[in-house]
Amino acid sequence: MREKCRVLSIAVVAMTLMVSSTAAQQNPGGVGPRQLATPAVQAAVEAARRLEPGVVAEQIALCEIPAPPFGEAARAAAYRDRFIERGLTDVRIDAVGNVLGVRAGRQPHPHLVLSAHLDTVFPVGTDVTVTREGAILKGPGIGDDCRGLAVLLGVIEALDVAEVTTFGTITFVGTVGEEGLGDLRGVKHLLGVELADEVDRFVSVDGAGLGITNGAVGSLRYRVTFSGPGGHSFGTFGTASPIHALGRLISTVSDFDVPSVPKTTFTVGRILGGTSINAIAETAWAEIDMRSIDATALKRLEEMLLRAVDSALAAERIRWGRGGVNLNVEAIKVGDRPAGITNPQAPIVRAAQSVSAALGFSSRLFSGSTDANFPISLGIPAITIDGGGSGFGAHSNQETFDTTNAARGTERATLLAAALTQP
Repeated sequence: MREKCRVLSIAVVAMTLMVSSTAAQQNPGGVGPRQLATPAVQAAVEAARRLEPGVVAEQIALCEIPAPPFGEAARAAAYRDRFIERGLTDVRIDAVGNVLGVRAGRQPHPHLVLSAHLDTVFPVGTDVTVTREGAILKGPGIGDDCRGLAVLLGVIEALDVAEVTTFGTITFVGTVGEEGLGDLRGVKHLLGVELADEVDRFVSVDGAGLGITNGAVGSLRYRVTFSGPGGHSFGTFGTASPIHALGRLISTVSDFDVPSVPKTTFTVGRILGGTSINAIAETAWAEIDMRSIDATALKRLEEMLLRAVDSALAAERIRWGRGGVNLNVEAIKVGDRPAGITNPQAPIVRAAQSVSAALGFSSRLFSGSTDANFPISLGIPAITIDGGGSGFGAHSNQETFDTTNAARGTERATLLAAALTQP
C-alpha cells in the first residue's frame, strides 16, 4: 500500500492521540491547539519522560552485547526477548536476522514500520563496555544505534502506559546490515520480502540529536581486484604487476571531477596486495566508495570508475607488452544504497516537524545514508529521526552520548508513531 499520509498539524497531532485513546473514542471533541492538554496526549508524553531512565538503562545494556558486521545474532536474540517482554505479538527473527514485533491497531492499515539498526561498525573482539560519568555515556555504538534501539522500547512502553490504541498497526523492527558492507540487507529483505507491499510509512530512529533526515545519500561501492602470475622482482621483471595497475587506477580516481551541487563524493577506502618487498604481486585490490544524493550523478560517477578500471588494465598491459597478457581485473559491486529524497513538504516530514514543534523545539532537515534510503526508493513515505540527547565520535571507540534532554527523542518518537498510524 502506497497511500499518501495527510498533513498533520500540531493540533492534528494532538487529535491523533486524543481519538486513539479509549476514553477519547467515547468523546472525540473538537480539534485545536488546546487539545495538546488532553489526558491522552499528556499521558503519552509524561510516560515517555518518566520512563527515560529505563530507556537509558536499556541503551547501555544492549550496547554491551557485541553486534559486529554480520554478527548481530546475540544482540538480536536479546532484542527479541525485550519485544516479548513488552507484549508485542508475532515476535520473530527473520531469515536475514531482523527482529520484528507487532503492536496491532484497530486496523492493519496504515501500517507503520518503526525501526532502529542492531549492527555496529566495530569488528569482533572490540571492547563494548559502556562507562558512565554523570550524564555522559561512553562506548562503541552507544549513540549509533543503541540509542535508536532503546527509543523503540520506550515508545512501546509509553503507548502502553497511556493506553493508546492506534488506528493503524505498528511493526517495530531491529534491522541488521545498516552499517558498512551490510549494504542495508536488513531493510531490503524487510520491505522486499518479509513485509513486501504491506508498509505505508517508515520511520527509523538512528543516533543522537533532534534532526530529521529526509534526504537519502546513495552510495555505490566496488571492490576492484587486479590479478596476475606474479614472480620474483628481479628474475621475472617485465611481468605486469597488479599493484602497479591498481596504482594507475587510484591515480585516475583521485583526479575525478565531481559536482559540488548535488554533493557527490568518492574515496578509495581500503587497499591490499602483494607478498613481499621483493616479489611482483599476484593480486591487489581496492574498495572504492562513491556517494551522492542524486541518482543520476551517482550513475555518472559509477561509469567514470568502470572506464578508469578498463584504462588502468590496458595501460599496465601495454607498458609490459607480452608480460602483461596474463594481467586481469574484476570489479565487483559490494554496495548499492539508492539515492533519493522525501520532499520537505511531504506529509510525513511535516508531521515530524509538527510533533517537534508541539514538544517545544524545531528540527532541521538533513541528508544521510540510513535504513530510510530503501523505502524512499520504493516510493514509501520515509524519514529517519534522531533519538534525542547529543553525542559525538560516532564510529569510533571514543563514541559518547549525553543523556541530557534525551527524553525529548523518546517523546517525539512516541507522538510521531501514534500520529502516523492515523488514516
